[in-house]
Amino acid sequence: MFHSSAMVNSHRKPMFNIHTGFYCLAAILLQICVCSQFSVPSSHHFTEDPGAFPVASNGEPFPWQELRLPNVVIPLHYDLFVHPNLTSLDFVASEKIEVLVSNATQFIILHSKDLEITNATLQSEEDSRYMKSGKELKVLSYPAHQQIALLVPEKLTPHLKYYVAIDFQAKLADGFKGFYKSTYRTLGGETRILAVTDFEPTQARMAFPCFDEPLFKANFSIKIRRESRHTALSNMPKVKTIELEGGLLEDHFETTVKMSTYLVAYIVCDFHSVSGITSSGVKVSIYASPDKRNQTHYALQASLKLLDFYEKYFDINYPLPKLDLIAIPDFASGAMENWGLITYRETSLLFDPKTSSASDKLWVTKVIAHELAHQWFGNLVTMEWWNDIWLNEGFANYMELIAVNATYPELQFDDHFLNVCFEVITKDSLNSSRPISKPAETPTQIQEMFDEVSYNKGACILNMLKDFLGEEKFQEGIIQYLKKFSYRNAKNDDLWSSLSNSCLESDFTSGGVCHSDPKMTSNMLTFLGENAEVKEMMTTWTLQKGIPLLVVKQDGHSLRLQQERFLQGVFQEDPEWRALQERYLWHIPLTYSTSSSNVIHRHILKSKTDTLDLPEKTSWVKFNVDSNGYYIVHYEGHGWDQLITQLNQNHTLLRPKDRIGLIHDVFQLAGAGRLTLDKALDMTHYLQHETSSPALLKGLSYLELFYHMMDRRNISDISENLKRYLLQYFKPVIDRQSWSDEGSVWDRMLRSALLKLACDLNHAPCIQKAAELFSQWMESSGKLNIPTDVLKIVYSVGAQTTTGWNYLLEQYELSMSSAEKNKILYALSTSKHQEKLQKLIELGMEGKVIKTQDLAALLHAIARRPKGQQLAWDFVRENWTHLLKKFDLGSFAIRIIISGTTSHFSSKDKLQEVKLFFESLEAQGSHLDIFQIVLETITKNIKWLEKNLPTLRMWLLVNT
Repeated sequence: MFHSSAMVNSHRKPMFNIHTGFYCLAAILLQICVCSQFSVPSSHHFTEDPGAFPVASNGEPFPWQELRLPNVVIPLHYDLFVHPNLTSLDFVASEKIEVLVSNATQFIILHSKDLEITNATLQSEEDSRYMKSGKELKVLSYPAHQQIALLVPEKLTPHLKYYVAIDFQAKLADGFKGFYKSTYRTLGGETRILAVTDFEPTQARMAFPCFDEPLFKANFSIKIRRESRHTALSNMPKVKTIELEGGLLEDHFETTVKMSTYLVAYIVCDFHSVSGITSSGVKVSIYASPDKRNQTHYALQASLKLLDFYEKYFDINYPLPKLDLIAIPDFASGAMENWGLITYRETSLLFDPKTSSASDKLWVTKVIAHELAHQWFGNLVTMEWWNDIWLNEGFANYMELIAVNATYPELQFDDHFLNVCFEVITKDSLNSSRPISKPAETPTQIQEMFDEVSYNKGACILNMLKDFLGEEKFQEGIIQYLKKFSYRNAKNDDLWSSLSNSCLESDFTSGGVCHSDPKMTSNMLTFLGENAEVKEMMTTWTLQKGIPLLVVKQDGHSLRLQQERFLQGVFQEDPEWRALQERYLWHIPLTYSTSSSNVIHRHILKSKTDTLDLPEKTSWVKFNVDSNGYYIVHYEGHGWDQLITQLNQNHTLLRPKDRIGLIHDVFQLAGAGRLTLDKALDMTHYLQHETSSPALLKGLSYLELFYHMMDRRNISDISENLKRYLLQYFKPVIDRQSWSDEGSVWDRMLRSALLKLACDLNHAPCIQKAAELFSQWMESSGKLNIPTDVLKIVYSVGAQTTTGWNYLLEQYELSMSSAEKNKILYALSTSKHQEKLQKLIELGMEGKVIKTQDLAALLHAIARRPKGQQLAWDFVRENWTHLLKKFDLGSFAIRIIISGTTSHFSSKDKLQEVKLFFESLEAQGSHLDIFQIVLETITKNIKWLEKNLPTLRMWLLVNT
């Protein structure tokens, strides 16, 4: 699944990025193998004490009390028939599940949610062979656990197969989960309907009764009935279509490979497609609504290249004959990796050369890379349970880096990847963070696991491990992992074993040493005994929360090292600081370089303190080479002064990524009270000479963050001086920007960011040029092609007049490009008129002109503006129950709405308001981890202002 954490400014991936706009298996195993996979506690018959069991909806005892299903009945194969009616917006369906019984039992427990079960029968294998009709089963329902119990007349016999047949029906869901309806508008203004599935993590049960846990892998044979004007798609290719009376058609699809329920998918629509064949013969098709077919070509080209790359990289062929990627008009996340039928939000798949910017192209490429990686990580090998969802999502995020670098080097994705790690550090440095691997049982808890920690931190620690082991060793290990666990489930330790064994099997020398790179003998692993090095190291990163701080003190030829837990919002002098440090210890694979040589030195820090000897005198030391490690570095004594001096004298002696890392760390340390803010601000002086666009953007992002914080709080003397400093210091680079789409990806992203900043700061030449282009665009009735990289800026300036704002809203409704609609919606949200912002929110709630899927991103954008922050916050409090009707409690959208409208607050009054609101929700039974994260973030903001406001004020007086 693809979410993007950039949306919450801290990747299923979010739909909105603050900087770029709105986006934001086959054979049945032997019985012993199947049964041995399952370790859930089992209960096979009614207890003597009926009070020990929950009460079913009909008042009778329900025979199972756990949230997890028992392991006594194992599904092997589902025959599923579905007939959706796109006029009456409901569906009728039936299924026949082949199951294997491992222990005698008088009931079968399945998941089912909001389905009306009309009939259920059971046949033994013998009954089926002799065509005997099934025995009627009594069905009990326990909605609190989303479970049903099928009570069987006689105990089921161990080691035998049975067939469970169920007829059921339901409405197509209104939201974005289960089997739901989506709509789109044609160029001619007609509204059309499609029916689409989205099941991860626990919503397959909304579409058909099933064993809806990732461990219960099975094969699926799917049949879909439809009208002739529609197309049906599913995971596998269509085998045949049968014509029925009344003009209906029934499509039969090939049986799937063995897979988890959350990966099943089927869609009934009238979409068009473009197709191509990979070098290994897989047919790849991109589907979109008919008027958007011309926006599918880039996705097809990227998918073909990426699928070819993954087959070679993993040394495992994609196991299905086809792969469809489809742009869904209403979609909760960025994309979903259903095996063979990947669903996407339109902004994550479609590319319109007239309105899609460089950032949009990068976004589409990375989301496609993410979902294609899942066809191996997640689909072929699946985590045993949702506590290890990072094995899916962290790997898919990490593989974006490897795959996009290999297939589209011109996108310079490794520079972008640094932000993946920086974003999660914001959350991981709070005490309310969580370990990568964490227990999760309820559907809401499971949904909350889809966050920056699983996606971003997971990817960052994998990248760190790859840097430690060496690329070749790491690749060998993950190939072994995928091959060993194909069509099965795995857990954390299985991955570490594979990564260790890749050394053992292919490189063990008589001395018992595995070199990860013969050229770099300092980068090695010694495997002894159980070969626990990788596991021992990596469990310190997956089983404890937070991020380490490496404190470095240079003393002549020696370096004194110390590790701590890095915390934001709790300072060293605070009484609670020491207790929050206890029992935290990481095994940190350190890298460092010095002023006297380019050699990368390596050392594993496994203790709280250590000492390293330097071979020669050096004026500075830089740890965390290329920012490959997941840790912050603080240089005590004169360490920071020496690095700042080097940046001012000749910044090119430090690698570009090292310069980005220094900028990041210095501002993080200032925020945590370990450095004074003026030290961090002094580092920005060198930026006027910076030649690396990513480094320049990183430095600017902090200054821009401070400006918006002051602007929202109406601390006008500082905001005006910051504006003056930015326009004074960065005027040469701002003035160099052309209003075009020329240059490399990073040239183009720098242009978008600088011109947006200049116009946000009311820089007259910027406002004038944007207003001129907007007037020309309006006069051409929206036909003029404005360069895509400046489109959002032009629209935002145009939206400041009533005429411009109204015209943009009209164009929003007419536009056939979701990339353009995102830019227009962002521009509309920058209005300073509250009644206009109120109208946008109302349109988002109504869901026709502005789709409900875009409401979370819209509220986030409005809340970040001085004129919109109170409006958005009031709206959320007053309309909470309405919002919960549109989005699940633990959903990504709800979490974005909560954090997006509150986490920028920086006053004690607002902290109290937010606290009271969260307490009222918890009193109603609604609890989310995001509540504590937000409260800590606001507290951190308050402390930041108290500590740094006088310093910032004084520094600006001296420097402007």
